[in-house]
Amino acid sequence: MRRLLFAAASLSLLVGGPALGAPCKDAKGRFAKCPPKAPAKIIRCKSANGKFAKCGTSGAHPI
Repeated sequence: MRRLLFAAASLSLLVGGPALGAPCKDAKGRFAKCPPKAPAKIIRCKSANGKFAKCGTSGAHPI
């Protein structure tokens, strides 16, 4: 039972390690600077009378 648990733990470390560093490597496999993540743009909507409203309600349009 110990051998099975040890084998599973070591396999998970081998498989999980390279996957974490993959996004910050270039095509040749060298480490490169990770691109900055762009913040999600917030969409706001205003109603016909100029007040903020939920997007999708009648008369509301994005600003």
